[in-house]
Amino acid sequence: MSAAAARAALEQGDFEGAARLAAGCLPSAEGAFLLGVIAAEQGRIGEAIRQIEAAVAQNPRGEYRAQLARLYTLVRRDGDAAAQLAAAVMDPPIDALSRDTIGCVYARLGDHEAALPHFEVAVRLAPENDQFVYNQAATLSFLGQVEAAEAALETLLARSPDDARAHHLLAGLRKQGEDRNHIARLEAATRRARGPNRLLTGYALAKELEDIGRGEEALACLLEVNAEHRAALGYDPAGDAAIVDAVSGSWPAFAAAPVTDAPSDAPILIIGMPRTGTTLVDRILAAHPAVESVGELQVLPLAVKAASGTRSRTVLDPQTLHAAASADLGAIGRDYCARAAHHRRMPDRRFVDKFPGNFHYAGIAARALPNAAIVCLRRNPMDTVLANFRNLFAINSRYYDYSYDLLDIAAYVAGFERLMALWRTVLPGRILELRYEDIVADQEGATRRLLAHCGLDWSDRCLDFHAQGGAVSTPSAAQVRRPIYRDSVARWRRHEAVLAPVAAYFAERGIAIE
Repeated sequence: MSAAAARAALEQGDFEGAARLAAGCLPSAEGAFLLGVIAAEQGRIGEAIRQIEAAVAQNPRGEYRAQLARLYTLVRRDGDAAAQLAAAVMDPPIDALSRDTIGCVYARLGDHEAALPHFEVAVRLAPENDQFVYNQAATLSFLGQVEAAEAALETLLARSPDDARAHHLLAGLRKQGEDRNHIARLEAATRRARGPNRLLTGYALAKELEDIGRGEEALACLLEVNAEHRAALGYDPAGDAAIVDAVSGSWPAFAAAPVTDAPSDAPILIIGMPRTGTTLVDRILAAHPAVESVGELQVLPLAVKAASGTRSRTVLDPQTLHAAASADLGAIGRDYCARAAHHRRMPDRRFVDKFPGNFHYAGIAARALPNAAIVCLRRNPMDTVLANFRNLFAINSRYYDYSYDLLDIAAYVAGFERLMALWRTVLPGRILELRYEDIVADQEGATRRLLAHCGLDWSDRCLDFHAQGGAVSTPSAAQVRRPIYRDSVARWRRHEAVLAPVAAYFAERGIAIE
């Protein structure tokens, strides 16, 4: 009775009452589990893990394992999370929340194919739950099942017309047309929305306006909603500039650091500014029969963070970089490979890690992973600025705070250019710099250069990357499911007047825009 009462109190948000009732259930597994859930809700993740681990030790039921796996992903224990999932699905829980949780954990681990069946069960058990329906739709979109994703989102929006995430996801599923779009509905939703919801619906509206050729209106919409969001952020470009300084300043120490027992693995790292063709190159490589893509891993930053021993709240910061510079780079490489292993499904193949932000770590990767192939995507800086401005990244990630203002993005690009100039000098020939415009102009020639740099034999499948299938969970999902197109080359020319301050900024710093 007390366990049921504790669950009821928890559902009502009465954490104090739920904790008191759950404590009365100890030493039962249910009592420990509920105390763990309460701790997680209150942000005490370490305590939550300890309690739910105790519950699983007593009673390894699927519900307990699902929540434990979720908590493990929050502290980046992906291998432990995967192990709990494997055990949970052997005797799957019967409640909708647990099945949705299992789907979410699979998605966080990059296995969208495995996530989908669990989301489907969750929606079948609780069809009225908007969050479950959204999770299912997002996974369907990652897997290229556009019609099914659209149907799920329309069901959600029919009962929740102001669900901003659903509007944003729906707009991005396909290129909209004059005779088939959601512009009127999005205009109304954007007028009603406030805060982050207005940002989401504004981006959705801008995307659909762009799709039907109303580019000036689209950019005006983005300028308005981004300015509102930027004003609320308190972002200071000096923070990102300090990181670039720290990467450069710490490099002599990293260059002299020991490399003991470096791993023999030969991953392919794709780096660069976001929205410059990194997903395109990832799909080209993933089409090769000897390669698998593991998506955008952040395990190299985590390996460096672990080696640094710093306790700062951010993974990438000057303190962490300088502290890690005294570490054994071989240990960083081994840690990277161990973390990446949890995301690999075909260990007999080479894997592609497409995390653009690894351009900060390119020097570390070159030494810690001596057999790695590193590919940097380059794109006209003006198009790079515009593409970053037009794309809505993870709103809650501070990593992308630079992306809501054109000159903030220009400053970030200048930092990227500075680091690439450094790597070009200290690592000559180690990084293939591949221009997006060259891929578009000569797909086969660029692909041959790419495969040669990665030590891969030629495969015609790489030219038909768009037909190879596979999940894509980046903003480029819709684009890379069709052949290479030229629409985005020199797109910035359509908005020269608005982008004039950006052009002037680059000219002052000697960054070529032609």
